Amino acid sequence: MNAAVLRPPESAGLGRGLTLALVAHGLLILALSYGLNWHSDSTPAFEAELWSSIPQVAAPREEAPPEPEPEAPKPDTRAQQRAAEEAAAEQQREAEIAIAKEKKRKEEKAREEAAQLEREKAAKEAKDKAAKEKAAKEEQERNKKEKAAKDAKEAKEAKDADAKREAQRQEFLRRIQGMAGGTPNSNGTAAQNAAPSAGWVGRVKGKIRPLIIYADDGAANPTAEVQVTLGPDGRILGSKVLKASGDAEWDRAVLRAIDKAEVLPRDDGRVPPVIILSFRPRE
Repeated sequence: MNAAVLRPPESAGLGRGLTLALVAHGLLILALSYGLNWHSDSTPAFEAELWSSIPQVAAPREEAPPEPEPEAPKPDTRAQQRAAEEAAAEQQREAEIAIAKEKKRKEEKAREEAAQLEREKAAKEAKDKAAKEKAAKEEQERNKKEKAAKDAKEAKEAKDADAKREAQRQEFLRRIQGMAGGTPNSNGTAAQNAAPSAGWVGRVKGKIRPLIIYADDGAANPTAEVQVTLGPDGRILGSKVLKASGDAEWDRAVLRAIDKAEVLPRDDGRVPPVIILSFRPRE
């Protein structure tokens, strides 16, 4: 910007005032010179100062115009925009880094929690497995003890039942033999001790035989000889194989049929305490 533009405008009449001031001073200097050199007599000299009839105002001292303030540089819009973009990009990078760190921290925390849950689950499963194994072992031991107790009880009951049946058989034998006038070990030939009639044996076998269930393959005709113990009323008290037939299935079938018969008919009003019967698949 031009300095003349910034200078304040000059006061009106400054040139004319300056000219008048110079003329007045010039006349004053001439007057003083003439008064000193006019004559050298002793006549006292008079001094006079000449003043302008019109007071003149001295022209103000011209001050140097103030230096213009340096014009502020115009901002570089592109540089500012580039700096703003760089700052925004830096903030974006920092935000992305912070987000990535937070995501990584959350993932690590999630993995740690998952691992902790897996450890707790494995520990619980191991504990449950140990508890189940212990319970199963205790249950097995308890079942074994119960089975042993049951087997012992059944064996005792079977033994007691066999002893009871044997005692009943012996009692019936003594009663029958007492009624016949003999002794338990009597080998006499009285009429009361005679063998059962042939017709009665046929009726007994006729009752037992339909109850035999046996798959006859026709390959053999084995004979099973069994002893049947009876009560006075004809009730079957027990049976056993005296002579096996060689076919265990046939022997078991005969014994099952005798047990199903339960009661045998009387032989002319009496029933022998023991009878021996023979059975073959085909008779």
